[in-house]
Amino acid sequence: MKFTPWRMAYILGPREAGCIFCEAVARLDDDKTFILHRGKTCFAILNLYPYNNGHLMIVPYEHTANLADLSPDTAVELWDLTRTAVRALERGMRPNGLNIGMNLGHVAGAGVDDHLHMHVVPRWEGDTSFMGITGNTRLIPQDLSETWRLLRSVWAA
Repeated sequence: MKFTPWRMAYILGPREAGCIFCEAVARLDDDKTFILHRGKTCFAILNLYPYNNGHLMIVPYEHTANLADLSPDTAVELWDLTRTAVRALERGMRPNGLNIGMNLGHVAGAGVDDHLHMHVVPRWEGDTSFMGITGNTRLIPQDLSETWRLLRSVWAA
């Protein structure tokens, strides 16, 4: 069993007004917001509270919590960008595996439950250590800005 005790402080912690995804995409400083790619209906962004190094998300521009409300074009691009993210992570970070998924609703574990998003998390053999479980400390071996530069460079390759 793997534990991520640091996530609960984020999930239950205070929230500022507004949507972090809508605010990030409205800005034009992708290197500061860690937006990797802007598509027609969705964008890719690094997770500021990653489960693992390289943890990114594919997010529709449309602010909705309901998967069924997405237009067909948005649903297609959401999946296409997820596939592109997998390729970029495989090229740039060479993980041993990946977790891909959505948490729809607060009860399902969504930290941002009013704007759906697809998580893409690279995994390596032995990537969970005692530090996160006993020390409540995450071990992310690369700064987000370095991860952003690396993945941005291989995104379209």
